[in-house]
Order: sequence, then structure tokens, then C-alpha cells
Amino acid sequence: MTRIISLDQLDALYQPAPAAASTAKIAQSVTPHYRRLIEASPFAALATIGPEGIDCSPRGDKPGFVRIHDDKTLMMPDRRGNNRVDSLRNIVRDPRCALLFLIPGSGTTLRVNGRAYLSIDPAILDSFAVEEKAPRSVIVLDIEEVYFQCARAIIRSELWNPARHVDPASLPSPGQILAAMTENRVGGDGYDQAWPERAKKTMW
Repeated sequence: MTRIISLDQLDALYQPAPAAASTAKIAQSVTPHYRRLIEASPFAALATIGPEGIDCSPRGDKPGFVRIHDDKTLMMPDRRGNNRVDSLRNIVRDPRCALLFLIPGSGTTLRVNGRAYLSIDPAILDSFAVEEKAPRSVIVLDIEEVYFQCARAIIRSELWNPARHVDPASLPSPGQILAAMTENRVGGDGYDQAWPERAKKTMW
């Protein structure tokens, strides 16, 4: 297998150099247009890095769930999950992180890179409460750069095309995956059957 082992090789392969639009879009703070994209997004992928390696975690809530505290700062509640806290462990040890926002129906995605920390300030936690349930922590991201990504990946994947949606029944379920990996000690049909009600009770 032939590998690229230097930046010179990489630069030579990817010619011509990026057009002006690829660099002019980069901002160091939230612009009015970027604000509208963030406020419209109900989903983001959170990338973090730590001593064990990198992690990418899905994050979702009502549109605008990532709050624009000011033009250099974003806040995102850590809603209930499985308590693995992989992303949070990474942030405590290495603040570098990134967000990739998706907006259903739009080909434009938004990338934010920066450094984060976890806040447990009671007033901040309470401000993110839903159904009187506050998150246990809030990720505060100090922005270093923010920019939109062109729509080619969304267009190629036809991500928002209902005709391309996959029937969940054609895929292995979480219960089936767990059962296969634990010799049926964990998971199984009961796990899948209980999931909708369990999720309803533990959403926030």
C-alpha cells in the first residue's frame, strides 16, 4: 500500500490550492449568519480528544439547544445518557474539541473548533432545565474558529431524502448486538421492548 507520509506529498496531490471561498468563510466568532445556522440545528456531533484517543459523540435536542452565550462562547447541556462520560472525561483532561452541526433539510453544515470546559454553576444548570430537570453539567466552548461546510457530502449521501431512509427492522437492534457480544447475558428482545418506555422516562 502506497502511503502519503509528508505534507509536501499531500499538497502536491490536492491541487489546485483552496479557492478564496474556502478560507474567507472562516471566522473567529459567531457572525449573524452563523448564529442563524446554530439556532436552527437540533443535532451536532461532538469530537474530543484524550489520553486514550479520540471520541465522537452525537448530541441532540430542540433546535437551538446549543446556546450562544456571546459571539465567542457556546454552551451545550449534557443531557442524560449512559453515564460513560467519554466526551466529558476527555474535556477535563484536554480542552480541545469540535462541533459539527447538521440542519434537517439543509445541505449546509457548520463546523466549530475551540477549547471547552465543564461548568456546574447552579444558575447555568438551572437555565438549561427541561421538565424541571437540569443537566448535571454544561459544556462551555470557547470558539477559536467557525465556518460552514459545502453541501457535497449531504448531496452525495442524499441524507434528507426519505426514499433513501433505511428500514430499522433490516438492521441489528441494540438488544441483538448486546446479546451477541455477551453470550445473551445482556440485551436481547426484552431490552429492545423496554427501550421506548425507558427512553421516555429518562429523556431529560
